[in-house]
Amino acid sequence: MEATASAKYLRGSAQKARLVVDMIRGKDVNQALAILRFSKKRAAAKIEKCMRSAIANANEAAEKANVSIDPDDLWVRTAFVDIGPTKNMRRVRPAPQGRAYREQRHFCHVTISLSNDERPAKGARKQEDAEAKPAKLAESKRRKRGGAAAAPRAKRVAKKEEPEATEKAATKKASKKKAQSKEEGTEE
Repeated sequence: MEATASAKYLRGSAQKARLVVDMIRGKDVNQALAILRFSKKRAAAKIEKCMRSAIANANEAAEKANVSIDPDDLWVRTAFVDIGPTKNMRRVRPAPQGRAYREQRHFCHVTISLSNDERPAKGARKQEDAEAKPAKLAESKRRKRGGAAAAPRAKRVAKKEEPEATEKAATKKASKKKAQSKEEGTEE
């Protein structure tokens, strides 16, 4: 069973609230509440309130479905923070020499989803990602690109020379250098 709660128009920037939400994602509910309770971040108190709302929503949904649910079995499945409006919350702050600094008052929206389903294994997700990478790579190679990337490029092909031919070329270069050094030495 899954339950969701969202808290909208929380004071503070979304970037600062994301620092708190990242600490609780994937944790047990009791552990997440403990982290939020003892965190020194200002956004933690409002996020804790949203978390308690999600727990209450899970209990309510379980009662409606006539299912018993233990709140200790819940874990934070998803938690994310979106940017709130700042349009009508621009203020002016006095600055030195009669100037004024413009500042924005930031808001954010927090959404937390709890679940009592079994958690996916940590290694299983890495295996899925590893299987998906070659398919994505092959797909990206087939895709046509526009602009400068679509311009034809000269393919660099390394010529495969025989080992004997490379040795001969090296000895020719060495003999030319010796001849040049002798000529220079006699001319001076």
